[in-house]
Amino acid sequence: MEPHIHGEPATGWIEVICGGMFSGKTEELIRRLKRAQIARQRVAVFKPRIDTRYAPDAVVSHSEQALPSMVVASAREIMDLAREAQVVGIDEGQFFGAELVEVCQLLAQEGKRVIVAGLDMDYRGQPFEPIPQLLAIAEYITKLHAICVRCGAPAQFSQRLISRADRVLLGAADLYEPRCRRCFEPPGI
Repeated sequence: MEPHIHGEPATGWIEVICGGMFSGKTEELIRRLKRAQIARQRVAVFKPRIDTRYAPDAVVSHSEQALPSMVVASAREIMDLAREAQVVGIDEGQFFGAELVEVCQLLAQEGKRVIVAGLDMDYRGQPFEPIPQLLAIAEYITKLHAICVRCGAPAQFSQRLISRADRVLLGAADLYEPRCRRCFEPPGI
């Protein structure tokens, strides 16, 4: 831990950026991490191994903004790789499972600023763990909305366009589109 005022350890915290697909979560994560870099803070960026879209070694938004990142198979790996970081960015948090909550807690207790971006609901409109658990313990929460492709209202749902029951199905505009509550059609599972 780094000393803070009067030699006390720095205070860490957790920020969660959530919402549906195409709402700008990764774009906002990248914006915050770039600002930390401008402030000369040591930043470590992580993405889950399962996310093979766009680039193998970068966090990339749908609008093609990118930031180099480390790929990890589990949240636990982040602990060792983020030792020297002051700011830890984690994209696609929903793919890390329940252990992400404990890892974020530990990193914040070490005095780190932890920023997690992820889907708060799955394609069925159900809470997508561990994001709801992170929302409960985060100091700062940002919920973003896309624009419904049907009516133009704020969209919080990710409408899957093909019939597949797998909870995790990687894709972008080819498989999903943003929908508002009125236009969302939950699958009949």
